[in-house]
Amino acid sequence: MKNKICTAVATIMLFVPWTILPLRSFDWALESPAAEILIYSYAAFMIFSGVFSILAYVKGKANGKWMQVCAVINGLYAVGAAAIVGLAIAGLF
Repeated sequence: MKNKICTAVATIMLFVPWTILPLRSFDWALESPAAEILIYSYAAFMIFSGVFSILAYVKGKANGKWMQVCAVINGLYAVGAAAIVGLAIAGLF
């Protein structure tokens, strides 16, 4: 039962980062403070979802084929989000 719940959560986490696209169509989301908060919030979520999926796959023993897919995609999301945060931090200096 725990494996199915972890797989379901990881599946939902696959699609949440794509919700930034409709949000960015609003004018308030393109202004500087709101845009930065929005991007950093999504980046934090993507890093969390990557860590969650990989830990659920490795430690939680949720070893189904779909969980493998979720772990790989969420892991790629996490690497991309970490790169975005890293570039933003490097831009401060």
